Amino acid sequence: MRKGIPNLVALQIFEAAARHESFTRAANELALTQSAVCRQVASLESRLGVALFLRIKKRIVLTTHGRQYAALVRKNLDRIERDTLELMAQRGVGRILEIAVVPTLASQWLIPRLPQFRALRPDITVNLSIRTEPFLFSDSPFDAALYFGDSVWPGTQGKLLFREGKVVPVCSPSLLAGTAPVSLEQLTDLPLLHLSTRPDAWRAWFRLNGLEHDVRAVRGARYELFTMLTSAAQAGLGVALLPEILLADELSSGRLVVPLDKPMTGTSGYYLVAPDEIAQDEPFAALSEWLSSIVPRAEEVVV
Repeated sequence: MRKGIPNLVALQIFEAAARHESFTRAANELALTQSAVCRQVASLESRLGVALFLRIKKRIVLTTHGRQYAALVRKNLDRIERDTLELMAQRGVGRILEIAVVPTLASQWLIPRLPQFRALRPDITVNLSIRTEPFLFSDSPFDAALYFGDSVWPGTQGKLLFREGKVVPVCSPSLLAGTAPVSLEQLTDLPLLHLSTRPDAWRAWFRLNGLEHDVRAVRGARYELFTMLTSAAQAGLGVALLPEILLADELSSGRLVVPLDKPMTGTSGYYLVAPDEIAQDEPFAALSEWLSSIVPRAEEVVV
């Protein structure tokens, strides 16, 4: 028995009262009397030894501790509700894998291929959520992560699926005014677009092309996601450095062009990892094996 956990009913009542900042509205939502809500909240505060609300005349206001605790309780109640509904939907058959992914890889590469995995393993449901920064599995609802980096995360098991390969400068044909290819000097005079999570990418490309300490490498707008960067390049806002493997549709359709054939080889890659207890599960092993079977061939990715 977990003696440190308060009564679940009390937590639900507290979460409703915190969300509404009203005992009356919480009582109406939960079909309880206002006095019952007040008693449960008071009992919870007594157990915790912390005031969760300030009572100001006929109003209640969350304390700092109350606001923080309410956010945590809400997150965990949402997780319990989701897990319960998913279990009911599965009726005890099959397995759900919660995967954290980087957005562009998910939309441009993984999702178009997922029907293959569903056909192979209809008993496994793969849920995808976007994460662009590292996280701790112990603090998240995820079973595994598919991310971009240089190594397997500490405390996990996994593998490199494939390296990024060629990273190329791309832009809208309209930006070039009909002149393509352009010279190195012409390209570096164009507006440059940057990915916030890779702030040094253009500086590395400049160095590779003999332009050390060129201030033009740091000028230009910054975007948080590859999808935003790609859209900005298509809109004619400037030149972006993007992995060729994620640009198949844009390049083949002509929405984006390579103004100067001077690629940079990306040494980092896409990793699939899971905490030790999940890595041993058969559903994760099946997903891992399938992903390994569909990764780009050596001739498709220059490493």
